[in-house]
Amino acid sequence: MATVRRRRSKGQSRKGRYVLIALIVVVVAAIGWYAFSSSQTTPSSATDGSASSATGLVYAKIVTSMGTMEVELYPNSAPKTVANFVSLAKSGFYDNLVWHRIVKGFVIQTGDPNTRNAGGDKSLWGMGGSPNTVPLEIEKSLHNDVGYLGMARSQDPNSGSSQFYINLANNAALDGQYTVFGRVISGMDVALNIGNVPVNSASQPISNVLVMSITIQENP
Repeated sequence: MATVRRRRSKGQSRKGRYVLIALIVVVVAAIGWYAFSSSQTTPSSATDGSASSATGLVYAKIVTSMGTMEVELYPNSAPKTVANFVSLAKSGFYDNLVWHRIVKGFVIQTGDPNTRNAGGDKSLWGMGGSPNTVPLEIEKSLHNDVGYLGMARSQDPNSGSSQFYINLANNAALDGQYTVFGRVISGMDVALNIGNVPVNSASQPISNVLVMSITIQENP
């Protein structure tokens, strides 16, 4: 009986060690997962163009004279472009600018200060921008599909400034050439309706449609 007791005691001791090792493995794994998850997001108080919520996204409300669109922005994929867009929006740069380029079934475009309040020389619409430029930021997982926002530019790939467009169709031919930095998540019908506005030979709206304001938000 004594021998049996010793074997049982030894087995119980071995089992106890196994349980302890298993607990240690679980704790280490949990700590590792927490550290990984934390590295994927930033504090929800950030509103400078960095990730502003637990989802790692920044949101914007685009109010136009034809309705409102809600947009999600991707600072992790296009950090400089989003930061620039957020800064301009918060400064009121986009207020009262015309959607100066409208191509049905393709894109609508805005962001040129030459169009403010539908004034100025229309021959210069589409040629203006903000004082700052941002480089081309290509994220292969983002495409110029319906509803996605892209940064307009001149022939220089690194000349993005303030003008941006919203895709009205899947425009795969634009991929790799323009920074895709956001997507319309609500109000895409507004963008499509703007795309149906009659235009002149320069793709400018005959009856002007304006961006009334763009507001940056932490949540949609």
